[in-house]
Amino acid sequence: MFHLEILLKLILACFLGGVIGFEREHMNRPAGFRTHIVVCVGSALIMVTSQYIFEMYADRANIDPARLGAQIISGIGFLGAGTIIRDGFNVRGLTTAASLWAVSAVGIAVGIGFYEGAIMATALIFATLILLKRIEWNISKRNRHSILYIEADNIPGQIAKISSVLDKYSIVIKKIDFVNGEEDAEMLMKLVVKLPGKLKTSTFINDLHKISGVKKAYEE
Repeated sequence: MFHLEILLKLILACFLGGVIGFEREHMNRPAGFRTHIVVCVGSALIMVTSQYIFEMYADRANIDPARLGAQIISGIGFLGAGTIIRDGFNVRGLTTAASLWAVSAVGIAVGIGFYEGAIMATALIFATLILLKRIEWNISKRNRHSILYIEADNIPGQIAKISSVLDKYSIVIKKIDFVNGEEDAEMLMKLVVKLPGKLKTSTFINDLHKISGVKKAYEE
């Protein structure tokens, strides 16, 4: 019965980890189906081992059965960090890193026998990844950051004209840097801007090209 209980715990951890990992695999994330299963099963095994050690040495030494589980929570960070990628102003992989951390907690719960909590947490995590993705996407789409490069003649009032065009489309300028010297005949500006969600880049880029002295304008 002891070995059967261990087997059932590991199988349950495999299933629950697979449920969450399936969504990540479907989204083509770095850590997908197999990774989540391995993390969840490994976490469950560590907790089973911790419980086994506690029961085995209960009369011989003072052992904390939660000690190994605590190391999972802190140690899973190295795996999550490997899924996080910086892409310009966007950071990708945070959700996958969070799901790995959460699935390790699910494995811990299964390993210690807290099945109700593990199943409920899996349902909530899966629902969050599936149902709330659309809401998150709509929110992030409303305000997006971008980098613009503008090559133009270095003449008085040029920056004001460019700012006027951007303001026309409700584009907020966060930062302006001059890639070359400000005293050069031609200047290359790097603008960090916040764009309205539904605005197409080509719309305001065409207006920037209509400004006298602007040689080239493009988005990074």
